[in-house]
Amino acid sequence: MLNKLDDFLIHQTPEPIAHPATSDRNFYDRFWFNGYSRDGSYYFGIAMGLYPHRGVMDCAFSIVKRDGLQRCFFGSRRAPIDRTDMSVGPFRIDVFDAMRQLRVTLDDNASGLACDLTFSARTAPLEESRQTMMAGTRKFFDITRLNQFGRWSGEIRTPDGDIRVDPNECFGTKDRSWGVRNVGEPETGGAPQKPKGFFFLWAPLVWSDEITHAIFIESEKGEHITREAMVAPFYSSLEEVPEGKDPQEQIMETTSHSVSYIPNTRLVKTAEIDLVYENGNTRVIKLEPVLKFQMKGIGYLHPEWWHGTWKGELELGHDTFDPSEIDVLHTNNVHVQQLVSASDGSRTGIGALEHVCFGPYEPYGFTKWLDGAK
Repeated sequence: MLNKLDDFLIHQTPEPIAHPATSDRNFYDRFWFNGYSRDGSYYFGIAMGLYPHRGVMDCAFSIVKRDGLQRCFFGSRRAPIDRTDMSVGPFRIDVFDAMRQLRVTLDDNASGLACDLTFSARTAPLEESRQTMMAGTRKFFDITRLNQFGRWSGEIRTPDGDIRVDPNECFGTKDRSWGVRNVGEPETGGAPQKPKGFFFLWAPLVWSDEITHAIFIESEKGEHITREAMVAPFYSSLEEVPEGKDPQEQIMETTSHSVSYIPNTRLVKTAEIDLVYENGNTRVIKLEPVLKFQMKGIGYLHPEWWHGTWKGELELGHDTFDPSEIDVLHTNNVHVQQLVSASDGSRTGIGALEHVCFGPYEPYGFTKWLDGAK
């Protein structure tokens, strides 16, 4: 089955581009973005995913303001064969210049949310190591992810007032990932697999002239599935960003984390991330949460708008909740991003701290599926 991209020299298998190399029904290809103001007054998230074997494309936009409600827009449609069609009803993504600049548009709809936003890169793309996890003999998580830091410009319209997004004040991260992960309606049949503990911590941070990036995926005993960090320049303009891999990107020798939790929750109170450079020097980064964003607002573990779920030919929806009043130990609410201030003793930065921990996790004393911190 052909589409427009088959006219480009980009094939990786003998199949047309519309045919993924794997027949795993959970194959996906996704955009994810965050954006946040320097003063911590607002934070937004954006997602769009394609699930070709499930026949679904979905999207979401969500924003929370300090001491305010989190508002969410969701959309889902039958997946298009044409991969250049990145639209779901009133929502669309237009790539102006690959790996450099794109536009996210949400036209007026029943959610009361709308936006016209342009993301301009200020770093070259950063490729994380391939991440693979097994359930018995089957790979249930096998992905590649790239991250790119930049600035947002444009406007956001909400029922609580409009926001002029100033590129001098609004930073953001673009996350592109693809591969296999659990999405959509669960598969049935076969021998059941006992659920295992899972710990994820991700910290993309912006400093005055550089970014730091750290990611941890660990088993319930604290064994490292992924543990890596990097530092790269944060350029003052799009024109300065190099094409391809930045020669100034530094991969850390190792990295570690130390997390303090709010009692009776799995919500981060403070955190420390140590970056160990190749020369042995250690940079200690302390993180203080400023604002909380529930990831269910863009589909992660949302009870109705979970990624890859078949909703119909075209369906739109919305949700609104108060992040300060939800049950933070409910399954749908454990996955969180927090806007954080960062300090390494000599400089300050800002960014996101994404955290989710399900099940027992020995290093921090969790013994049940969703018990809170002591």
